[in-house]
Amino acid sequence: MARKKLFVSFDFDNDADLKMLLVGQSKHSDTPFDIWDSSVKEHMDGDWITKVRRKISNVDVVCILCGQSTHAAAGVAEELKIAKELKKPYFLLKGYKDKACTKPTTASASDKMYDWTWENLKALIHGGR
Repeated sequence: MARKKLFVSFDFDNDADLKMLLVGQSKHSDTPFDIWDSSVKEHMDGDWITKVRRKISNVDVVCILCGQSTHAAAGVAEELKIAKELKKPYFLLKGYKDKACTKPTTASASDKMYDWTWENLKALIHGGR
């Protein structure tokens, strides 16, 4: 299967460690994706939104890494909103196995949060949801 370009959305203030773990996984020899871009810590104004829109428009799929405070992360909510507007496939990935993780406020009630396993991740990248 062709490698997919992935945008990783995450709560920069609370879940930067999750993003680094995903970067580590992306280095596996059988990885079906390349991390193309990710959330940044910038003030949300018109310029920020334009930059994020451009970044997301250049990827194949968006991964929303969900942690304990994702519901309060305005940037993650905006990134998911943009992904939906651009009709980019996306999935919610539960960042912590042993903690309660929350969805961004712009997630739909029907958006499932998937456990972070290597097999799930590989399937999700290629539309297995």
